[in-house]
Amino acid sequence: MARKGGFPGGMPGNMNNLMKQAQRMQRQMEENQKALEEKEFTAAAGGGAVEVTVTGKREVVKVHIDPEAVDPEDVEMLEDLIMAAVNEAMRKVDEESVSAMSKLTGGLGGLGGGLPF
Repeated sequence: MARKGGFPGGMPGNMNNLMKQAQRMQRQMEENQKALEEKEFTAAAGGGAVEVTVTGKREVVKVHIDPEAVDPEDVEMLEDLIMAAVNEAMRKVDEESVSAMSKLTGGLGGLGGGLPF
């Protein structure tokens, strides 16, 4: 008489190893995410006139503006420099995240049904 549920004779060794590998990978992903969140990324625009620092959590923690970049007649340029610096800092966060996940997954970016890493 066959057992209800599961595989006859218990879980095969390969499946058990696969589950352990998946759990280990999940722990490593969580550790990588935590490490990324603790890092800071800085980017500049306008030859250093504007410098922005963000965390791996995508929070802006510092903005430095060279006083010479402040021109009351051209506020739009300063806004553009700030936007460019923030976007570049965020791009650095994305690059670091993708790099960390690629190392973990062996470059299989589409693993898991198209997860974003």
